[in-house]
Amino acid sequence: MHEILNKLDTSSWDNYKRSLGRGMEVAKELGMSEQEIASVAQKFGSYLSQNINPDLPENKALKELWQIADPHEQQTLTNLMMKIAKSS
Repeated sequence: MHEILNKLDTSSWDNYKRSLGRGMEVAKELGMSEQEIASVAQKFGSYLSQNINPDLPENKALKELWQIADPHEQQTLTNLMMKIAKSS
C-alpha cells in the first residue's frame, strides 16, 4: 500500500483525483477488470481510513464517511470515487 501512497499526488483535490484516474488506467492496462479494480480500491479505502491522517479537507470528509459506512455503503463510496477518478 505504501508504494501506491507514494505515487498519489495529494497537493490538491484535483491532482488527487487525476492520480487515482492514472492508477486505474495502469490497472486496466495490466489486464485488471473493473471488478478487480473496485476490490483493490475498497481495500485501499479501508487502509487509508485506518492508517492515514488525511491532509485535504475532501479526504477528511471521505474518511468520516468511510468510518461510519457499512460494507455495502463503502462499496458505494468506492464506486463513486472510481467514477470521479475516471472523469478527471
